[in-house]
Amino acid sequence: MSKKTTRRWGVAALTAVLCAGSVALTAPSAPAAPSVSAASAAWATAEVGGALAPWADQAGSAPAVQAAPRITRAQVLARAKTWLTANNGRPVPYSQNKRWKDGYRQDCSGYVSMALGLSKPGPNTVSLKNDGFTRRISMKDLAPGDLVIKANSNNPDNRHVVIFDGWANNAHTVYKSYEQAGGVGTRWKQHSYGVNGRDGYHAYRPVNIVG
Repeated sequence: MSKKTTRRWGVAALTAVLCAGSVALTAPSAPAAPSVSAASAAWATAEVGGALAPWADQAGSAPAVQAAPRITRAQVLARAKTWLTANNGRPVPYSQNKRWKDGYRQDCSGYVSMALGLSKPGPNTVSLKNDGFTRRISMKDLAPGDLVIKANSNNPDNRHVVIFDGWANNAHTVYKSYEQAGGVGTRWKQHSYGVNGRDGYHAYRPVNIVG
C-alpha cells in the first residue's frame, strides 16, 4: 500500500473517532432517578429490626420507603398500651423535644412510631404521611392499628396523629383511639377526627401492618 493511501486511511479513521466522540458528547443523558425527600433517603438506609428497609413504588410515584418489620394489629395496640403506665404507673408525659427511656420522641408521632416499631426516635407526622410509611385509605375502611393523621399545617402544634382502636358506635361517627396529647401525655380517648371530612384529618394504613 502506498504512503498516500495509508495517510487517507488514517485521516478517515481519525474522522470516524472524532464523530463518534461528538455523538457521545451530545447524546442526551439517561433520565435521573425519581427524587425522594431527605427523610425518605435516611429511612431507606436504616436498619430496623434486623432487616434493611426495602423500596416500593406506590401508585407510580417516587419510590416510597417501608422502614419497619412486619407487625400485627394486635401488636401495635399492645405496644401503644405500654405508654399508658410506663411512667411509674402513669402516662408518658408529652414533649416535642424529649425522648422517652425507650428512645422514642414523646410527641404524637414519636408515640405512633413506637407503636409501629419504626426506627428511633421516629419520623414526624408529615413524614408518616408523605414518606411511604403509610398509604391513604377511606375512613370507612379503618381497622385497629391504622392511623388518623392531620399533617397539612406548617405549625407542628396544628398537626396530629392518633392510633385507631375501633368504632365507638354503629353510626361510625366516633371512634376509640390511642394518642400522645399535649399537656396530657399518653391516653386512650374517643375522637371524631376525620369523620366529617372537613377538618384536615384523613385515614392512613401503615405499610408494615399485617392483615
